[in-house]
Amino acid sequence: MPRTPDQTALRAQFPALHQGRAYLDNAAGGLLPQRAIDAVTAHLTRYGATNASAVHAPGRTLADLRRQAREATAVFLNADPQDVALASSATTLAFRLSAAFARLWCPGDEVIVSGLEHEANASPWRELERVGVKVHVWHARQPDMRLNPDDLAALLSARTRLVAVTAASNVLGVAPDLPAITAQVRAAGAWTVVDAVHAAPHTLPDVQAWGADFVTFSPYKVFGPHLGSLWVRGDLRGGLPWPKLSFFDPADIAGIEHGTPSFELLAGWLATLDYLRELGGADTLTREALVSAYGHIHTLETPVADALLNGLLALPNVTVYGPRDAQGRVGTVAFRVNGQTPTQTGLHLSDQGVDVSSGHFYAVQPLTDLNLYPEGVVRASIAHYTTEEDIARLLDALR
Repeated sequence: MPRTPDQTALRAQFPALHQGRAYLDNAAGGLLPQRAIDAVTAHLTRYGATNASAVHAPGRTLADLRRQAREATAVFLNADPQDVALASSATTLAFRLSAAFARLWCPGDEVIVSGLEHEANASPWRELERVGVKVHVWHARQPDMRLNPDDLAALLSARTRLVAVTAASNVLGVAPDLPAITAQVRAAGAWTVVDAVHAAPHTLPDVQAWGADFVTFSPYKVFGPHLGSLWVRGDLRGGLPWPKLSFFDPADIAGIEHGTPSFELLAGWLATLDYLRELGGADTLTREALVSAYGHIHTLETPVADALLNGLLALPNVTVYGPRDAQGRVGTVAFRVNGQTPTQTGLHLSDQGVDVSSGHFYAVQPLTDLNLYPEGVVRASIAHYTTEEDIARLLDALR
């Protein structure tokens, strides 16, 4: 069995890390291993914009590439391939799913959106207000901004059709208890849609264990190219009337993907999954290999995430928002520096070779509840290739 690489060998596979900067904006997009970059380039070199075809040899290869990408993504999600869609973005797929719901639901029906959401898991469901659906917000409790099941219970009713909840807040790092939430929602007779975009680089998605009905994530946050993915519970797939080309069978998940796939990006995503396979110490891509890889990711991230959170909390000129301990959170921390706007702080840090980001990050509801919208916060976010030295550079630049 191949050895799981140490962090030095691991970081060597990411060319963007060779620039000597501390990259702490992983919540906006992950870096790609060299093999994923090479796969995209090789595909475009060999095939250009050739499309899939059942007749010519290159076209058959591309059709098989699409099949492989769907199957490998299903392994990543612990799902069946026929339930997995790949398209340009998770936001795009959520809006297409919303269009299906708009054809199912009517005035009097209700949707609940958690107060931690990125707008990709909020705006599509607010669109349902156009057909008379009532949208409620399940606000997070301050100051830690955690979701409380009693508050959800007060909102659930016989008219609730959908509850939207994140697997991890993209701005505050809060990671709710998904199995408990989905069980509570299912007992009320409603569906759950989970946004796993921010969680997926840190926690291996498991649609079976989570108990959700719909899950989105973005391969480009998981060290792959710019793609989005949607999983739909298999027994629901055939009854969802999303807009589609006329010849698609209603149960065919490809109907929601709309248009020609970006084959070169599918090739890059497969190469990223191969990187994770190697990180898991396996010869083939299996669920067990990914579980092993994410065990390694957890081991690498834990001390770095602790150093980030505790280091920021220790600075007297910094205010941290969200949970003040590591329990139930991922390695993303929102903060402000006294006397500075988030933009000023971000520019100062970048001048020091430390790349964070500032703004609201489409997390409108949680930052509104904290009275931080629209100016937002500074956000520092790690990945498994982030080092404690990167965090030390950040903290030194803030002192």
